[in-house]
Amino acid sequence: MTHVDLRSDTVTQPTPAMRAAMAAAPLGDDVFGADPSVNALQEKIAAMLGFEAALFVPTGTQSNLCAILSHCGRGDEYIVGQQQHSYRWEGGGAAVFGSVQPQPLDHAPDGTLPLAQIEAAIKPDDAHFARTRLLALENTLGGKLLPFEYVQAATALATSKGLQRHLDGARLFNAATAQAAKTKGDPRAEARRIAQCFDSVSVCFSKGLGAPIGSALCGSTEFIARAHRIRKMAGGGMRQAGLLAAAASHALDHHIDRLADDHALAQRLAAGLAGIDGLTVEAPHTNIVFVDLTGAAQARSSELLASLNAQGILATGLYRLRFVTHLDVDAAGVDRAVAAIRTFFHS
Repeated sequence: MTHVDLRSDTVTQPTPAMRAAMAAAPLGDDVFGADPSVNALQEKIAAMLGFEAALFVPTGTQSNLCAILSHCGRGDEYIVGQQQHSYRWEGGGAAVFGSVQPQPLDHAPDGTLPLAQIEAAIKPDDAHFARTRLLALENTLGGKLLPFEYVQAATALATSKGLQRHLDGARLFNAATAQAAKTKGDPRAEARRIAQCFDSVSVCFSKGLGAPIGSALCGSTEFIARAHRIRKMAGGGMRQAGLLAAAASHALDHHIDRLADDHALAQRLAAGLAGIDGLTVEAPHTNIVFVDLTGAAQARSSELLASLNAQGILATGLYRLRFVTHLDVDAAGVDRAVAAIRTFFHS
C-alpha cells in the first residue's frame, strides 16, 4: 500500500536530483574546515539571509542549543514562548547543558508573545535574579506566521532593553513564502527581511525544504566562532559532511519556490475537512493543519488515527491532530486523507 505520510515534513525522501547533487559533492574534513561543500553552503545561507557567517549542524535542536549558549552564560536567562520548540520540545538543553534559565511566557492566540509581558519578564540588575540576556522567537510557530510588524516591534523592544535576539526559523522559508503571498514579494527577500530583525537565526533544511538532514545557524563572525566551539562540545563536528551539505544547498536552489504548493495543499486539506461534525479545523497559514476533536468525537482520537493508519494514511495526535503537507504529498494523497476521515465520522 502506498502511504500518505502527513506526520511531518521531516519524512521526505531526497529527490533524484538531490541524490545526484549529493553523489557529486566534493568532500573534505569539515572538522578541519576543509569540506568545500560545507563551506559553500555556509557562505550561501549566510549571504542569503544577510549575515557574516553560518555554521552547518546536524539538527535544529543543536542549532538552537549552540545559539542560546553562545548568547548566554551560566546564570543567564532567555525569554521564550511556552510552545516554542527550543523551550518545550528540545529536552531542556539550555538548562541541562548550559545552566541557562528559560523564562517561558504564554502566547497570544496568534502565536505572539505580548510586548508588555516580554518587558515585564526582563529582570532587574540585582543579585536575586538571573540575568536576562536574550529574546527567542520562533517563526513559523505551529505553522502560524508571526506578523512582520510584530517581529519588528518585539525585536526593537529587545534591543532597547539590551537583549540579544534569536530566531528559531526551522521553517523560516515557509514563513517567508506566506509573507511573500501577502506582500506580493519574493520568498528569499522576505526571509532576509525577517532574519535581519535578529542577531542569530537557525534554519532547518530537513523540514519543508526536503533535505535528509541538517540545519544552519547564522550570525556574526564572532558569534559563529563561539557557536563552533559549542557544536564541538555537543558532538556536532562531522567529517565528510559535504554529502549532506550538498543536499541542503540543492534544496536552497530548487525547493523554496515549491513551498507555495505545500501551502496550497494544506488549504485543500483544511477545506476538505471543514463542516465535519465534531471537528474544528484551524485555518492553515503554511503547511501545517491542526484539527481539534470536539464533543463526543473527542474520545475517538486514537481510534481515528488507527483507522487512518490501517488505510496507509499517517498523522500525529500528540495534543491535537496534526497534518503536515510536503514535497512527497500530492493532491491525490490529500483527497484520499479527506475521504478517509469523512468516511470515519459518517460510518
